[in-house]
Amino acid sequence: MATALKPARVRDTVSAEEWALRVDLAAAYRLVALYGWDDLIFTHLSARVPGPEHHFLINPYNMMFEEITASSLVKIDIEGNTVMDTPAPVNRAGFVIHSAIHAARADATAVLHLHTPHGQAVSAMAVGLLPHTQTAMIAVHDVAYHDFEGIATELDERERLVADLGDRHTMILRNHGTLTVGATVAQAFLRMYFLERACEAQVMMLTVGRDGLNTPNQGVAEKVEAQTSGAAMTVVPDRLAWPALLRKLDRIDPGFRD
Repeated sequence: MATALKPARVRDTVSAEEWALRVDLAAAYRLVALYGWDDLIFTHLSARVPGPEHHFLINPYNMMFEEITASSLVKIDIEGNTVMDTPAPVNRAGFVIHSAIHAARADATAVLHLHTPHGQAVSAMAVGLLPHTQTAMIAVHDVAYHDFEGIATELDERERLVADLGDRHTMILRNHGTLTVGATVAQAFLRMYFLERACEAQVMMLTVGRDGLNTPNQGVAEKVEAQTSGAAMTVVPDRLAWPALLRKLDRIDPGFRD
């Protein structure tokens, strides 16, 4: 396990805004572990630090997600250089994927990337995400796709990744996994929750084959899009779901706040 800097030392050397962001991102790591979405140490969540420096926070590449704390997060710049002293390494693929999106999208404060079995399964389906459940209809209109190019360690993939994402907030990386972005950690997390639940349901429902599925009536998917877009994706995650999730974590183990 990595030796994190003492909480007081980190908290006393960063802004209040950065510390709050660290707490939220650490919470997201703990929640990913809690919901069984982690993949040992091999996926990554990040958050861009407020300010002109283009720094962002990411996990130490030698800690399990249930171990992550606000102080243990590694701060790096857009070139992958660590900004604060730390003995922990950073996942190269995590740097490539997250630096690309943070640099290109002003609204991408948080970027979450997972390799869940259900997300990978849907990522390997030529049909992509099907709009056959309410949860899928919340997500599907905002989904982009990016073809697999191998483990994302090459810098030139960043341009294609950003181009494929466009102005959307959710991405299925073909034959790879899932990704979401948000103006807050809460928004990115809730988008990931809907995407992962939709993928899980799709894998289960396809056991009957596509011919056995009930297709929603024409116009229903568009109605759900209108009902769950805009202000709904700000109020629900930031003011309702995220505070409840933080309370849940505090009941289980408030150590993520250290």
